[in-house]
Amino acid sequence: MKIRSEHIHDPVLSHVRKDFAVLRDNITAQEALDTIRAKGVGEKVVYFYVTDEDGKLVGVLPTRRLLTIMPDQRICDIMIRNVITIPDTASLFEACEFFARHKFFAFPVVDSSRRIVGMVDVALFTDQVFDIAEREQMNDVFEAIGFRVEQIRGASPARAFKIRFPWLLATIASGTACALLAGVYEATLAQSLAIAFFLTLALGLGESVSIQSMTVATQALHSTPPTLRWYWTSLRREAGTAALLGIACGLIVAVIAGLWQGITTGAVIGGSIIVAIFMACTIGLSVPALLHALKLDFKIAAGPITLAITDISTIFFYFSIGTLFLI
Repeated sequence: MKIRSEHIHDPVLSHVRKDFAVLRDNITAQEALDTIRAKGVGEKVVYFYVTDEDGKLVGVLPTRRLLTIMPDQRICDIMIRNVITIPDTASLFEACEFFARHKFFAFPVVDSSRRIVGMVDVALFTDQVFDIAEREQMNDVFEAIGFRVEQIRGASPARAFKIRFPWLLATIASGTACALLAGVYEATLAQSLAIAFFLTLALGLGESVSIQSMTVATQALHSTPPTLRWYWTSLRREAGTAALLGIACGLIVAVIAGLWQGITTGAVIGGSIIVAIFMACTIGLSVPALLHALKLDFKIAAGPITLAITDISTIFFYFSIGTLFLI
């Protein structure tokens, strides 16, 4: 049974299973096996629950223990008496917490008199957790490009256009700004065509790194307010990561460009990529933090804005360093 996350606050009673075996505490292991053969067991046998003559839960018997004891031993002598139960008033979310906390494969659900009213097994927990994880991952992907998945599910073409188009304008605006900025460096391109060969690579690296940093920052901001202290701590940590990423990527590109276009050109292109990646990391952290501090929807707006600023920053530093050293 697949439990969807919109049912997380349902009563656990609406999801319990009834196909489980109950044994009396005063019978022997052989009598217990005979009872199981006669009445059958549920689809998934993990534990056998033991009750007294009043039907109250008094113990639990793991399947392996029942199969390995002597036939004449009584159930009450070998059962586990300390049984962790889920109250029938619990919600589905609270039931999942039992699995996460105690790591058992199944739990009995009991009423106020400790009578078993059902059982839930670990499939309830795994289905629920993975369903939520998949939905959150999908939402993260859509939010990074400017809208929530709930907004477009079932939307008409006109409504989907209205939701998605404004964020594409940010890409158009940044692309236009990048084109105008490249025009400023027309002389550089004319005298060093090698700069143009690696421009797409520089932009791709900058965007990839900025989105990585933005994702880390966005996840942190779910539970942490963007204080100045948090920002500087995160910036110092991100600066170390940015330096390592920039040096690694810059050296690889420098070697490739150097073998193709000469050592000087390779060194300049590699150095500009180091600077561009460092700035991309800083932008990826700073944009969602600033939007959050301004009480704007940082999860949706951060993606398009981060990419737009990163592209402009990458173009600026890439051409500026190229102009400084190659012209």
